[in-house]
Amino acid sequence: MNRRRFVVGAGSALAGASVVCSGALWAGDSARSAEPLTVTELGERLFVVSGGGGNVTVFHPDEGVLLVDGGSMALSPEVLGLVRKRTGKPGIHTLFNTHWHWDQTGSNLELGKSGTRIISHENTRLWLGVTVNSKWENRKYPPLPVKARPNQTFYTPGNLTFGGARIDYALMPEAHTDGDIFVHFRAANVLIGGDVVSVGSYPILDTASNGWITGNLNGVTTLKGLCNDGTRVVPGTGAVQAVAHLEAQRAMLTTVRQRMARMLAQGMSAQEMIDAHPSKEFDAAWGDPELFIRNAFIGISLRPQTMGISVV
Repeated sequence: MNRRRFVVGAGSALAGASVVCSGALWAGDSARSAEPLTVTELGERLFVVSGGGGNVTVFHPDEGVLLVDGGSMALSPEVLGLVRKRTGKPGIHTLFNTHWHWDQTGSNLELGKSGTRIISHENTRLWLGVTVNSKWENRKYPPLPVKARPNQTFYTPGNLTFGGARIDYALMPEAHTDGDIFVHFRAANVLIGGDVVSVGSYPILDTASNGWITGNLNGVTTLKGLCNDGTRVVPGTGAVQAVAHLEAQRAMLTTVRQRMARMLAQGMSAQEMIDAHPSKEFDAAWGDPELFIRNAFIGISLRPQTMGISVV
């Protein structure tokens, strides 16, 4: 199971620097997307580039270019080339990382070297500076070079003004990872939720960096609270969504979480939960639930008391 193209082209920026990964020498993935990059317009000087790894949101007022996420490393040259062509501006002023995964942070090295301000939650910077042992994938992710790590981080909610527009951002704790943030363009009514918002498959709960089902539910609830009927929601990958998608994801997470809590109280294992089909009425819309349930099991079994389960 790949992380919805999480590791596509993970290492072109690290070419020539072999690292130990899952017991083998690894110089980075080099796969290229078979699909062309696509653009979705979101308003004046605001658009999303898809197909280059994770979605890349682009805002380009006269002041410069601001990106939310940067796609994968292998596809970063294509993504940044398209951004420069469409905006007519050679440089990138500011880049947000919605979390540490490599399909969102693939432009960090090039932009960090050129002096771009890279903003993230502090946890994202920390994950990018260490080897991450992702046991559920049977893979290790090496640290990125210092220049590729965020150079401006935060703990508490913040905002900035860019091109006359106010942009809000804040952490959604332990959702997809423990560094997930939203970025909210209030005037444009556009909300970027990163991979907390899942389209076309069950959410990935990255247990390697403390993602879990309750955190994902809380994150989606936070995002929904920022929306009105006209809000466009940009997920980590997949098409731009209306608020109804958040409502559907919240309903699914609430139901599956409740069922898995009851199963955990009965002493069921992860495989027994999978066999019991706690997500059965949602599978037609969300796909194969096995990885989702396995990783959700890890999260709730580590936090039983938060699920209302007594531990003797």
